[in-house]
Formats: sequence, C-alpha cells, structure tokens
Amino acid sequence: MTFSELDLAAPILKAVEACGYNEPTSIQTRAIPLALAGSDLIASARTGTGKTAAFMLPALQRLSVVKKGSRGAPRVLVLTPTRELASQITEATRNYGRFLRLRSTVLLGGTPYREQFRALAQPLDLVVATPGRLVDHLQRGSIDLSRVEILVLDEADRMLDMGFQEDLEKIVRGTPASRQTLLFTATMDQAMAAVASRLLIDPVRVDLAETREAPAKIAQHLHVADDLAHKQRLLEHLVADRALNQAIIFSATKVGADRLARELSAGGHRAAALHGDMNQAARNRTVRNLRQGRIRLLVATDVAARGIDVGGISHVINFDLPLFAEDYLHRIGRTGRAGASGTAISLASRGDIGALQRIQRYLGQDLDQQVIPGLEPSRPLMVRPERKAGGPRKGAGRGGRPAGPGAWKRGTKGRPGGKPRREPIVEYRKR
Repeated sequence: MTFSELDLAAPILKAVEACGYNEPTSIQTRAIPLALAGSDLIASARTGTGKTAAFMLPALQRLSVVKKGSRGAPRVLVLTPTRELASQITEATRNYGRFLRLRSTVLLGGTPYREQFRALAQPLDLVVATPGRLVDHLQRGSIDLSRVEILVLDEADRMLDMGFQEDLEKIVRGTPASRQTLLFTATMDQAMAAVASRLLIDPVRVDLAETREAPAKIAQHLHVADDLAHKQRLLEHLVADRALNQAIIFSATKVGADRLARELSAGGHRAAALHGDMNQAARNRTVRNLRQGRIRLLVATDVAARGIDVGGISHVINFDLPLFAEDYLHRIGRTGRAGASGTAISLASRGDIGALQRIQRYLGQDLDQQVIPGLEPSRPLMVRPERKAGGPRKGAGRGGRPAGPGAWKRGTKGRPGGKPRREPIVEYRKR
C-alpha cells in the first residue's frame, strides 16, 4: 500500500511526499482508514513505528475541509504527557500540514503564558497540549473546547502513570459528546480499560504492540556490576568505545542524571542531562544540541526522554534498570530507529535482580550477559528462573501482571465487565 491509496487530500499527500515517505507503516496502514471513517479507535504500537502520523494525518484530513472558527476554539485537540512529545507532534503538524491553511498552537507547562494567551485570542484549528497546562487554560476561560471534533490521547497510559487522570476527565467534560476519540497506548491494563470505557464509543482496536520482542536489529547485552563504583567503571569503558556515535544513558532519578552528566563531562565527554527539573528553554536547547551532534552522551530520566527521536542514537545504556518492564522496550527503542541497527546495554547489580527478572519475563528471553576483561564481577548475579516457555501469559498487563477482569473487550459499551477496580496512580505531575 502507498499513501496515495489512503484517500488523503492532495495537499497532505504532497507534504508526505516532501518528507520522503512513500509507504505507510503497519500502524498507519491499519489506523488511518479507520480514523478517516470516523471510528473511535484504541491503537497500540511500539515507539518508532510512526504512530504520530497515524493520528495526525486523519486529523489534518478533517481540517482540510475549512470551517469558520471562533477565538480559542480548536477543532482538533491532541493531548500528550510530556513537553518533548508535544514538541515532536507540533513539528509533525508543521511538516504534514505545510500546504494547508492551518492555524495551530502548543500549550506546554513551564513556558510563558503570554504567547499562549495571544494564540488563543485568535481562531484556531488545532491545539497540542500537556494536560496540566490545558486545565489551567480551561480554568482561566482562555480556551473553548466546545468545537472539538477529534480528540487524540497520545500515550494515554503514560498520562495515567503521571497522575493526569483527573485532569483528563476535566478536559473531556469540556468537549462535545459527538467528538471522535483516538486513543494511543502502549499497554491496556485495568486502569486504562476503565478510562477507555468512559471516553470511547464502540471503538475499534488496533493492536500492534502485543509482541514484546525488541526490534531484531537492536543487540541487547547485560553487564553485571558488584556495586555503584563498579557500574561507573563499566560505564566509563562503554562510552570510550569509538563505535558509539551517540547514546542515551538512563538514570532512575533526576539527581542521578545530573551527577552522571557532570562526571562524564569531567572525563572529557560531550555530555548533558535531561530531566523534569530543567526549565523548558534548557530542555529544548539540550534536545537541539543532541540532534545537531553537539552532545554525544545524553543522561536522561524516563519521562524526559519520551518522544526523543534522533536518528544518530547508536546506543542506549541502562545505568539504572526501569521500574516497569515495558519501559525497557520504550527505552531501547530510542536506538535502531527506522530500521537502523542499534545496541542496548543494561548494567545490573544485586539490587537490580527483581527488575531484571521482570524485564526478562516480559520479553520471554534472557539478556545476553557479557564480561569486559579487567572489569569482571567478583560474584555472579543469581537470577531465579521464573518465566515460562513462550513468554508472558496471554492477557498480561503492566510489567507482565494480569490485566484482570476489567480488561477491555472490543465493541463493549459502557464499563467492560462491570465497574473495574482502579489501580493506584503514581503522581508525577509536580516533579
């Protein structure tokens, strides 16, 4: 299939071709026709598979039919959990909508209100926003959601993880019941199913994220460390490798990211940190420097790294293993973009055994353990074998846990399986 077979408007096809794209990805092939037909949609796909275009092209198709608008009242609203993802979606809007007469703006926390107020004082077609800042504008009366025709929830599971469920409900209440809703999520656990049952009407499910295998071109390695000092020596050796073009090094904490970035910079490396305590200007500057090759080693936290799409990332290094198993796939997906090869390296000590077990159980395979001469661990890492042949059991939810009786059933109206028990939400919004 080609993009020309998707019945997109001529200006959109022209923009897609100008971007150098000819054939849609799997998620685009399946999701775009359904969205163009007006269906509510739940779509799951791994990072790096082209999901932004999967919702942005149908949204732009709707906007290609021009309607007279009123001030601060968009026809398309895209919600996304982080500023980096919002910036990426905004860039995609500019690229795919370059030949349309499109009026759009982005509403981000951590940025000045003045420019946002100015944009919202004009007629608008599309708004990309993070939930917290959008709720602020709703409370101030500076945005009107009564004309929203398409609501897109990008990385909806991540928004729940970050504590935005209440904000999402406030936002949705301000939109028309007749809207079309496109929900993109990496996981469909009990909490996500409960939210979907309230927001969507007879949705069609497109699931391309069911496989828990990393892309074949990403080599995955494990290095065992005795302690933190040993981890640091391993990291110093790994980043000295000339085969490493650019790397994202994941830290569990913002303090840890700053510390590692300082140590790497002191060692003569072009390194920088990226995390939620940095102001938006500093974060934008860091990502821009990474794209321009001025930064070779980016030390980042999970939330800050969401949405980073840089073709030159040859390595991902998990200095700290992720808390949730599926975040491992999100992390290593920062390399091996668009079919390129990449390398993912994880460092683990005795305190990481539980996280390592969850990752290997989630993947249904063991990570390839390697040893660097002169940096051998003094004792082996005893990981108890728990996984069953064939990987995680069907219907598993976050981190391989069962999704439970409230799991989503396609085509079910109302709350699936009765009122599901809600799982606790981790509040990250103010960090």
